[in-house]
Amino acid sequence: MPTPPSKEIYILGLTLAGRAFRPSDWAERLAGVMSQFRPGGPQPGSHLGYSPWCVPSSVGETKCVIIHPDLRDSDVMAWDFCMNFARDNGLQTSEGPPA
Repeated sequence: MPTPPSKEIYILGLTLAGRAFRPSDWAERLAGVMSQFRPGGPQPGSHLGYSPWCVPSSVGETKCVIIHPDLRDSDVMAWDFCMNFARDNGLQTSEGPPA
């Protein structure tokens, strides 16, 4: 039986208590730190754009960062950094788009 494809993880800008996470640019900051983790590795100028594996976005009015499972396959420490960021800050996460 084939393994189902991994889904993207959404780190939402909402605490487990339902409050908005601050600072308001947290998603862009996290994605900026992760910009070097990309297909083919870091390239000259890659710090100027977001990695396709870690993208800031929003769900409705809530900021989020979408983490692609290829990040885990490429660099498990980078994946753990993102997951630990969510855990350490008490942020809600969702496998796939939140309902």
